[in-house]
Amino acid sequence: MTPDANVQRMADTVLVVEDDHSVRALLRMLLEDEGLDVLAAASGPEAVELFGNAHVDLVLLDIRLPGFDGFEVCRRIRRLSNVPIIMVTAQQDSHDVVAGLELGADDYVTKPFNDRELMARVRTQLRRLQLSSAADSDIIRVGDLEIRAGEGTVTKAGERLSLTKTEFQLLVHLARNLNLVLSREQLLEHVWGYAYHGDGRLVDTHIARLRAKIESSPAQPALLHTVRGLGYRLSVTP
Repeated sequence: MTPDANVQRMADTVLVVEDDHSVRALLRMLLEDEGLDVLAAASGPEAVELFGNAHVDLVLLDIRLPGFDGFEVCRRIRRLSNVPIIMVTAQQDSHDVVAGLELGADDYVTKPFNDRELMARVRTQLRRLQLSSAADSDIIRVGDLEIRAGEGTVTKAGERLSLTKTEFQLLVHLARNLNLVLSREQLLEHVWGYAYHGDGRLVDTHIARLRAKIESSPAQPALLHTVRGLGYRLSVTP
């Protein structure tokens, strides 16, 4: 047995932000049953304070909170970190979904949520977090972008860009399929890793956020193109 054989990987830590005590207790139980460590906050200010004082690998974030709401929590976390954020909303078709994604959330679930589906999404985000830190020597250049897949960095004309982990994975997948049109369904399957029953808002909102960061003129994109009725393509406009 090697000296490291008894060394176990530390459990990932999830910050649960939920003001309903019963829902918070349920989420804690589900996450701890998966072997995850859990921190819990019942208000916006408490969530931001906990996040600033602890190592957190993923945030499960309710929108309706006392103090200030989940949108403000998401906004403040994004100033500090690109940690995966899953928003929890009560209305699937509401403005809340898009608003949360536009602020930088990686995913969303709706109440009442299915326990298995929720945990599948948590596991997927954590797995992508681990994969993004795996050794990968790829350097991809597209126009004035330089994408270093192994380092998780992107520069534009030598200036480093700040991308969330989901935006980065989306860009890498598009870059590895340069000049090919990828449908929303293909992007959902590869980047998010599971079926979304045709809900393209995740893709469309993340594409818009990514385009705003990598394009010199997002309204007239030179790199990230929409192919109407088909999907999206990363290519360099002559």
